[in-house]
Amino acid sequence: MKLAHPCPARLSAARPAALAASATLALVLWAGLAQATPPAPIEPDLAERVRGLVGGSVGATLPAAGPAAAGGPAQPRVAVEIGQLDPRLRLAPCRKVEPQLPQGRLWGRTRVGLRCVEGERPWQVWLPVTVQVFAPALVPVRALPAGTVLAAEHLQVAEVDWAAETQPPHQRLQDLVGRTLARPLSAGDAVRGSDLRVRQWFAAGETVQVLARGSGFAVSGEGLALNPGLEGQVVRVRTESGRVLTGRPVADRRVEVNL
Repeated sequence: MKLAHPCPARLSAARPAALAASATLALVLWAGLAQATPPAPIEPDLAERVRGLVGGSVGATLPAAGPAAAGGPAQPRVAVEIGQLDPRLRLAPCRKVEPQLPQGRLWGRTRVGLRCVEGERPWQVWLPVTVQVFAPALVPVRALPAGTVLAAEHLQVAEVDWAAETQPPHQRLQDLVGRTLARPLSAGDAVRGSDLRVRQWFAAGETVQVLARGSGFAVSGEGLALNPGLEGQVVRVRTESGRVLTGRPVADRRVEVNL
């Protein structure tokens, strides 16, 4: 049995039609691209709206974030730097663009949504922004090497960007005096938790004071530390009755337990 082959005449007749269809599709695509243009610089009015929206959102979270005055202004200062859209984008003309905030805390390098709400073709893009939160904190007076045991004369209050890193800087002198630097700091650098060596409040096998807190009550007593009491880490303590409790070291030979 022989397979039928397409007639060459039919193939020749179909070829112009296919070419015409491809040309039509190309014209449609070209027309769509012709109406879309690279993103223009953000207009001053839109940039100001973005700054106001971001600044208001950040300002609403500042009390919970904790930047309080440390010998300086009581109110933190928020600065919002507007970035540029990706020049490879092709955006259809839009009569009205609305900024939209993403979820989460808007500190440091982040982005804000821009949505076209009045245009022939809706679109949404992300605009990069940098948020800075300036507030007082403690900084070294001069460059300090790693291993320096901090003293009051090493530190002074200055305005720093709290949003430059995830950990907040220290503000209280009593929290830093006697602490050891884990890495070198330059003059004016904010002192954050990651810059300090972890403190060991007691060793395994030492007797410690245990403060147990519950709903409406607090009980204190002594116990035996079953592992070293390192700052920020969990420690296990065996009480005089033989019960093993889990708590956190808070000071020299002191453990707090929440029941």
